[in-house]
Amino acid sequence: MKTTLTPTLGTWQLWAIAVGLVISGEYFGWNYGWAVAGPVGFLLATLLVTVLYVTFVLSFTELTTAIPQAGGPFAYASRAFGPVGGVVAGYATLVEFLLTPPAIAFALGSYAHFLWAALPVRGTALSCYVVFTLLNLLGMKESARFALVVTGLAVAELLVFMGLMAPHFRVANFLAHPVPVRLGGVLAALPFAIWFYLAIEGVALVAEEVKEPRRTIPRGYGYGLGTLLLLALGVMILTGGATDWRALSHLDYPLPEALRLVLGPASPWTKLFASIGLFGLVASFHGTIIGYSRQLFALARAGYLPTPLARVNGRGAPHWALVAGGAVGCVALLTGTTDQVIILAVLGAVVMYAISLLSLFALRRREPALARPFQVPGYPAVPLLALALVLLSLGTIIYYNPGLSVAFAVGLGLAVGGAKLIRGKLIV
Repeated sequence: MKTTLTPTLGTWQLWAIAVGLVISGEYFGWNYGWAVAGPVGFLLATLLVTVLYVTFVLSFTELTTAIPQAGGPFAYASRAFGPVGGVVAGYATLVEFLLTPPAIAFALGSYAHFLWAALPVRGTALSCYVVFTLLNLLGMKESARFALVVTGLAVAELLVFMGLMAPHFRVANFLAHPVPVRLGGVLAALPFAIWFYLAIEGVALVAEEVKEPRRTIPRGYGYGLGTLLLLALGVMILTGGATDWRALSHLDYPLPEALRLVLGPASPWTKLFASIGLFGLVASFHGTIIGYSRQLFALARAGYLPTPLARVNGRGAPHWALVAGGAVGCVALLTGTTDQVIILAVLGAVVMYAISLLSLFALRRREPALARPFQVPGYPAVPLLALALVLLSLGTIIYYNPGLSVAFAVGLGLAVGGAKLIRGKLIV
């Protein structure tokens, strides 16, 4: 039984996966932040989160290049804190990568319904799982080629969107219908600002499939984060300054609706953008499927999940992990709402960020001789700043979403208990 993955990814393929994992966050989801903080408050939340991600990615790159394994955070936390750390990191990463695709699938269904009213939202979303699971079964080489093409189209499309919005941008529009800027509103908007960048850390989950990881991974992370930073701020600021933000704050398809408001429903750009807008959502949906399949694979290979999930087919794809992750996503599609799914995915992400950063400090102390091809600049100040912002985000999410936080904690408890049963020994 084969349980290893083959290195096939170069710098630009890794850039495509990094950007593709995240780019749907520029298309939808972030606009819910306007509903709780208004444009100015949400801009402040976004700037704060941007600092978080710059400092976190610099820190995370050190771990990814030092330990380039498919488990990503699971591998780092296991090495730093033993089995219990690995279970916490693995569970948090799974929550993020299993629940991000359903939110994207909701948006895919909504965009398709916007174009063709006869198409049901959930039916279209479920069909996406079938199509892209089959695509990923073809293997990483084919998946990476597809990611490169569709991500390039998605980036080009957002640049066109910003070009169409820019002539209509007015500062007065951005400041119209003001919501008082309060700390509570800014903090409540943090999960939706995180959605702009959520899942870029998924690059770590394919590290085992990267050629020359010590050189390729820092470049992939750097190029990817720079691209996303420009797109996130550009889309959010230009959209808020060209439209009435209140009309967009509860939609799963804010960008085509923004064009409809600015250019009119008869404009060919409105329908065209909604049509090609599917590329950005497809890129992220495809990328997160790659991410959750590799995390399931890594946990199963380590003995924390059933062994069949660690098997790969003749094309090198973890086929049972792909199928199992898709089944979980379909259940989430049928039971959740977009904003709830986003908050749970973000909660998983920030818990994983916290334990990864703690792993960085622990490994620096315990394994000073570990080869580190990339070292975070400004250590320890940079990772400490990242950790402070992550803990602030985590506390905020728990405070404003107690029910979902309890559900997350219960799941974590079950994960630890399940790991004990599967491995047949007590985790201490």
